[in-house]
Amino acid sequence: MHTRIKICCIASEDEARMAIAAGIDALGFVGVWPPTPRTVPDTRIAEIAAQVPPPIETFLLTSETSAEAISAHIRETGTTGVQIVHPINPEESARLAVLERAVRRIQVIHVEGPGALDLIPVYAPHIDAFLLDSGRPNARAPVLGGTGEIHDWEVSAAFVAASPRPVFLAGGLTPDNVRDAMVQVQPFGVDLCTGVRTDGRLDPGKLTEFVAAVRNASTG
Repeated sequence: MHTRIKICCIASEDEARMAIAAGIDALGFVGVWPPTPRTVPDTRIAEIAAQVPPPIETFLLTSETSAEAISAHIRETGTTGVQIVHPINPEESARLAVLERAVRRIQVIHVEGPGALDLIPVYAPHIDAFLLDSGRPNARAPVLGGTGEIHDWEVSAAFVAASPRPVFLAGGLTPDNVRDAMVQVQPFGVDLCTGVRTDGRLDPGKLTEFVAAVRNASTG
């Protein structure tokens, strides 16, 4: 199976071109609020996304929680997909499916324990895919991704086995561990930000190594 590769935290046209040349399938742009060091202004996301050729997909990472606000954010940036980093009300998820039928909708689930599996029936009817990450949305200071930390892959494997929707795996992936992650979890795709960066910049060597590791694991 061709395991999809999504590179997140894209911040410039050069990074987008580098990732596409390496053979990835999708790009992610951080548009969350309040801003983080990885947040890219909506106008810049729109400029970069407009230059991405099909079939490469572009995903806006949004922290909006209402269907109308998420829809407006998508339209501001012009991406082909949206990654919802907050656990939103399922009624809003259903509403978004009506407002943005043509946009691929990914719901992020932060794996803090086996309870993550309880969210499968909550969101599956309204989305196109899940993404499992290592954030801590319920912490006093919520963390919604980009931690570079691995979560419990046993829970992730159970999630993949139970989900009727494709599942991306994120959280602490690197060229060194992605093969083990793929073997254990069997995700539809993998997603990462920090694992292919050096001093915050996309690293062409790490990127090439990561893509090769995924493709070798997919075929071997």
